[in-house]
Amino acid sequence: MHFLLYASSLACAIGTSYGQIFVPAEVQQYAMQALDTFSEYVHYDGPSLTEILKPKPTQKVNIAAAADCSYWMESITHQGVAAFNSNPSSYKVFRNVKDFGAKGDGVTDDTAAINSAISSGGRCAPGSCASTTTTPAVVYFPAGTYLVSSSIISYYYTQIIGNPKCMPTLRATSGFTNAAGTIGVIDGDPYGSNGKLQLGGATNVFWRQIRNLIIDTTLVPVSSSISGVHWPTGQATSLQNIVFRMNSAANTQHVGIFIEEGSGGFMNDLVFTGGKLGLNVGNQQFTMRNLTFNGVSTAINQIWDWGWTYQNININNCSVGVDLTSGGASAQTVGSITFFDSSITNTPIGFKTVRDSNSQPNTAGSLILENIKLSNVPTAVQGANGPLLSGVSSISAWGQGHSYTPDGPNQFAGSITANTRPSNLLQSDGKYYQRSKPQYETLPLSSFVSARTLGAKGDGKTDDTSALQGAINQAKSQGKVLFVDHGDYLVTNTIYIPAGSKIVGEAYSVILSSGSYFNDMSNPKPVVQLGKSGEAGSIEWSDMIVSTQGQQKGAVLFEYNLVAPAGTPSGLWDVHSRIGGFAGSNLQNANCPKTPGTTITSSNLNQNCISGYMTMHITKSAAGLYLENVWLWVADHDVEDPALSQITIYAGRGLLDESANGPVWLVGTAVEHHARYEYQFALAKNVFGGQIQTETAYYQPNPNAKIPFPVVNSIYDPTFTPPTVTDNNTAIPAANGWGLRIFNSSSILTYGVGLYSFFDNYSTACSAQGNGTRCQSRILSMEGSSGVSVYNLNTVGTHWPITVDGTDVAKWQDNQDAFVESVALFRV
Repeated sequence: MHFLLYASSLACAIGTSYGQIFVPAEVQQYAMQALDTFSEYVHYDGPSLTEILKPKPTQKVNIAAAADCSYWMESITHQGVAAFNSNPSSYKVFRNVKDFGAKGDGVTDDTAAINSAISSGGRCAPGSCASTTTTPAVVYFPAGTYLVSSSIISYYYTQIIGNPKCMPTLRATSGFTNAAGTIGVIDGDPYGSNGKLQLGGATNVFWRQIRNLIIDTTLVPVSSSISGVHWPTGQATSLQNIVFRMNSAANTQHVGIFIEEGSGGFMNDLVFTGGKLGLNVGNQQFTMRNLTFNGVSTAINQIWDWGWTYQNININNCSVGVDLTSGGASAQTVGSITFFDSSITNTPIGFKTVRDSNSQPNTAGSLILENIKLSNVPTAVQGANGPLLSGVSSISAWGQGHSYTPDGPNQFAGSITANTRPSNLLQSDGKYYQRSKPQYETLPLSSFVSARTLGAKGDGKTDDTSALQGAINQAKSQGKVLFVDHGDYLVTNTIYIPAGSKIVGEAYSVILSSGSYFNDMSNPKPVVQLGKSGEAGSIEWSDMIVSTQGQQKGAVLFEYNLVAPAGTPSGLWDVHSRIGGFAGSNLQNANCPKTPGTTITSSNLNQNCISGYMTMHITKSAAGLYLENVWLWVADHDVEDPALSQITIYAGRGLLDESANGPVWLVGTAVEHHARYEYQFALAKNVFGGQIQTETAYYQPNPNAKIPFPVVNSIYDPTFTPPTVTDNNTAIPAANGWGLRIFNSSSILTYGVGLYSFFDNYSTACSAQGNGTRCQSRILSMEGSSGVSVYNLNTVGTHWPITVDGTDVAKWQDNQDAFVESVALFRV
């Protein structure tokens, strides 16, 4: 009761004021958080808060000091440099919306000021610019309530960040109107007059975030189909720590998040209250973790997908939990969903599906459920003709679709054996370990030190090796967090990050390798070395990119060696690689154009475009690494080119995990366009993968995966023999890089896998629907491994989606799911 009274005393003035009590917006927000937390645990039937705390006419209370909203990001000196901007000395990376006139007082219309904060400085505006890395921005919201009357337009390469201690509110006015082409309170990609998304295709929208906001549409009429966020997007994007408050009237049309296309992506720590739909979403693939839905009519409406992974989802007091019925039984548009470590409470229907033995496409509507707690959910799974699963209080494991265990295809719909989970992958509650990106909101400004203040330049031309290493060492020795101001930090030797380090970037600060030290293919060197062999301890690292400049034949972008203690793994959140295709890389269209009309051999291959021996190496003795929303990308196009011209960059290997005992967590990770493989687990053990996603190099098989990187037996390189196979008189490339190779490994557990091969020498004819999926012969290989489980494998352009010890066990024509091929369950 004391908690209720405390929360009530703050919340009594929601809005601007009730009676004579004035409460600042940031304190109001804190009070609402407190009440929301309280209401999850206690049912209260007493008098209303207004009655309890109704003030006397002469009473006036100012409790502005009740909440400490000081946050280091707001106070630290911002010295970020957009190194390759046309005018880096004057361009501002960090923008506080109040510096542009926003008031955050809950009264003033702040729409124009916020949009000015986002757009100023000649940035990449939707409709006039498809993409660029030269105009990055952090748009910061201090605590407050910001009224908006039309959409806030999020630009390419933008981080929209609120104060996590006192989360600011974006409140749509009752007269909120969508300008032409816009949809959400925040619109991540408006439509142009031609009916197309203005950023030139959602699959190419990268490197952006929104976090730490309350988005409130409760003032908007229920008849409006307003969305909190419109987010058609691609890889290296995230929504984190956002509360969506929607009108909860019975006929409400409000939507929390609307996505209709793209190739995502990651979201976590979201709360949806009220509204018709919490998520109304369609995209190739996504990972979503730690979402809560309270009193939404339908928590999740899946418009379409190839594969979607939901982890730790909590659905309370809704009518329907997850609706997979889009398109109907004869034309299902939902490919597959993996849903686990979750709960559903007081909701009549948990999952709605139309899949059965006669539905089409053949494998659409694949569904895997594992470790789901149910309370007052009469129908756990509703089929087209009645309940498929009802009267249960928990689901150990249940699914529907095609299975290979390891042979198949077998049509199944019902209970399955749950994965055997290694204990070192789990939390104390039996769920897989999870941890959100640290934002250090409890630390004072004195706990941070700036890389630029300590002498690093980040200007893309100064050798910052010594200065950046010195900054890392000094921050570690002083027990401080290193703030790497935005910039491109050129390094010519390995950067070593010792155990105990905490590093946070700004708008994806870049470590850019250069020079001869990283250019020997026979003697590869790490660009960033996370601990040394045998070193104990863990690190935290967020919001940065590691890249290469020009020819870097021996560069290993990340080498992880640390042995992290049980329960305290190292974490990388929103830390990406980017090889080529950006300003300053010297690996753009002018340097490395595609040449599909020329047969490429070892003798005529463009040697200047070999950049990257391996992107990430988790070494044999390493243990305890948690990756969340990490994209390891070899550029397939020039993001600075208005035409997004395709380019050819050669990088040898993607992610190699040799960790003998793990644990390793891959949450929303993707690896793309390497020569020999994207993911390889070699003599590895105890791995969790949530919606891992790959794309084969677009140039293959010209040249094939054997060129230009020779076999290295010590790191278990695949050999690709023979280079071509024939099926029904059709030659199919057999020496394209593996999407996923599991070699002599065990306890590799994946919850969603998308392995895509779209191109044959830059032609998409090989992946056209119904064309025999002949971009490459094989894409997933299990060799000498056991205890491997794959939930919801989705492949593109691949003739035989699964190969076990050299034998092809799945065929594309047996597992058709519209554009992809889907297998709901595969185990060896």
